[in-house]
Amino acid sequence: MSGSDVAAHEVRGRDLGSGLAQLIIGVGNRFRGDDAAGPLVGEALAARGFEVEEHAGEGASLMELWRGRSHVVLIDATRSGAAPGTIIRFDAALQSVPTGIFHYSTHEFSVAEAIETARLLDWLPNSLRVFGIEGAAWDYGAPVSAPVAAAVERLANEIADLLAADTGPR
Repeated sequence: MSGSDVAAHEVRGRDLGSGLAQLIIGVGNRFRGDDAAGPLVGEALAARGFEVEEHAGEGASLMELWRGRSHVVLIDATRSGAAPGTIIRFDAALQSVPTGIFHYSTHEFSVAEAIETARLLDWLPNSLRVFGIEGAAWDYGAPVSAPVAAAVERLANEIADLLAADTGPR
């Protein structure tokens, strides 16, 4: 993995144990260019046998989706000002997630706000790993940019390896 795709935030490994109730959530809109990053990573992981849900990113329904799950991985596109294709990582069970980098709309609350609301209500899963891929193209109908497409593949491999190490071979 090159230094250009790793931001300062790193997932801190946690033992997922056996018999986990694991879910991967790919957040985004496949029709809005780089916003498709989350669903595309999810699609790649579903093809490898992981349980994946695609989601638009509205906060209240996200909290409901992970309810009862002990281990969740969430992937979304970010807008932080980093280079397109940069991958960021958060262990949301251990650290707050910045609200400014995960966008949904001005009328709904976003991924980061859902996580922080769930933290206040004590509704977070035991393990909530959040991955973001920095995007650049957001127009309706735009294709996924080359840097994001490359990051999708890298991140799918990274998450598959991480979860295999946590839970053993699939």
